[in-house]
Amino acid sequence: MGGYELVRSDDAAAAGPPDLELGGSGGGGCSTKAWPPSPPPPPSQGGARQRLVSLDVFRGITVLLMIIVDDAGAFLPALNHSPWDGVTIADFVMPFFLFMVGISLTLAYKRVPDKLEATKKAVLRALKLFCLGLVLQGGFFHGVRSLTFGVDITKIRLMGILQRIAIAYLLAAICEIWLKGDDDVDCGLDVIRRYRYQLVVALLLSTMYTVILHGVYVPDWEYQISGPGSTEKSFSVRCGVRGDTGPACNAVGMLDRTILGIDHLYRRPECSINYPQNGPLPPDAPSWCQAPFDPEGLLSSVMAIVTCLIGLQFGHIIIHFEKHKGRIINWLIPSFSMLALAFSMDFIGIRMNKPLYTISYALATSGTAGLLFAGIYTLVDVYGFRKLTIPMEWMGKHALMIYVLVACNILPIFIHGFYWREPKNNLLKFIGVGA
Repeated sequence: MGGYELVRSDDAAAAGPPDLELGGSGGGGCSTKAWPPSPPPPPSQGGARQRLVSLDVFRGITVLLMIIVDDAGAFLPALNHSPWDGVTIADFVMPFFLFMVGISLTLAYKRVPDKLEATKKAVLRALKLFCLGLVLQGGFFHGVRSLTFGVDITKIRLMGILQRIAIAYLLAAICEIWLKGDDDVDCGLDVIRRYRYQLVVALLLSTMYTVILHGVYVPDWEYQISGPGSTEKSFSVRCGVRGDTGPACNAVGMLDRTILGIDHLYRRPECSINYPQNGPLPPDAPSWCQAPFDPEGLLSSVMAIVTCLIGLQFGHIIIHFEKHKGRIINWLIPSFSMLALAFSMDFIGIRMNKPLYTISYALATSGTAGLLFAGIYTLVDVYGFRKLTIPMEWMGKHALMIYVLVACNILPIFIHGFYWREPKNNLLKFIGVGA
């Protein structure tokens, strides 16, 4: 996958590469002298401006983090996702990707000659990504060591990582195409004024999410799972509460069960002894423990859209500010502000929670993403430290391919498909990687 292939607009591509160092028409009044001047592009580029390498490097680092978390989580529990409240390093991967999608969209839709055509293409791209997610995470593949495939449509998982990214991408793309002001930009406050309608959308989505999460009544509910010998086991979960944010009685799970259907949710016990890996349940496991719950569900994806919209605003700084110092300052201020607000919310009881994608979690991860991006931008695009980041840059340019082959286990499944007489005698066993 190319650097911005997933979110690139053909209209924007036709207009030529984005002038990342020149920025937009504004940015002069409040900008200060750049730190190290940007080197001119080499003659081989025909005078074209350099791409934003730091974004590729950030994406590559996130891909590497995703691989480390997936593979090393079984050996280092600290790398696993937090079971419920709280965050670990693994809980930053998804928001980082969403944040970068937002930044990429500002570069892709810097110039949009035909808004209707751009919207149609954005819808088509989102649909393709959503369908790819259905195939990869809907249950079509049965595991690394299984040579069977296929899924019962009545029980296919409808939501997933790529589906969530597709939804967030589409809503953020529509906002970037249609909700732009015509105000001149000279200072950071001018950026807020120019894109105020996008910020209003983010505020409305956050308010709606908060009202639903803390205001919707969750009644008692039941579910069934298949037991030994194809027998059905029924469980009853007592709730009858409003505003509960625990695993059993939250509004996020209730809406997913009501709208998507319990058979179309992620199925893995959330309280197994060695969670998040499959394993035995504790003797005192509560009745909700084996119930399907989707960490990439519908309501929680509302706040994922907000993360993408926050990324949009960071991308606008690139477009409208030509000086390095002006860009970095206008990234650091909102990043620290979001982190301060997130920890304040967590302190008063609005806990950081990845499965629910709470507001405090969205702010904390977005603020962290902003700080990391500013740091990487300073090292890579300002001071030119490129040699050590070349592998990360390559991974960032091919993020979707790596995710599909490695994180979704397509490459291991493919390798396991070649064996000598018996499936256990596969290529991995011969090279000593596994049985």
